[in-house]
Amino acid sequence: MAEAGKQMPKLNLQQDAPKLSQSQLDYMKLIERQNMERVRKLARLRRNNISVGIGLGAAVLGIYGYSIFSVKQEKFLDELE
Repeated sequence: MAEAGKQMPKLNLQQDAPKLSQSQLDYMKLIERQNMERVRKLARLRRNNISVGIGLGAAVLGIYGYSIFSVKQEKFLDELE
């Protein structure tokens, strides 16, 4: 079993570059590029979700406010008595 909190050592490209092959460096660059693309996509998705949430909240509050306002104007219940 692995110990809790034990991590692999970080890679220092300045010192470890001679130990790595060109294909390993290219693969690292590819993975880094894909990760940055994923981060941008998630940020855009989060921004869209927030704007949709704000829009839906505003619509709900608007409908609620209109309902309360229109019920206050009704006088037909006063005329029934």
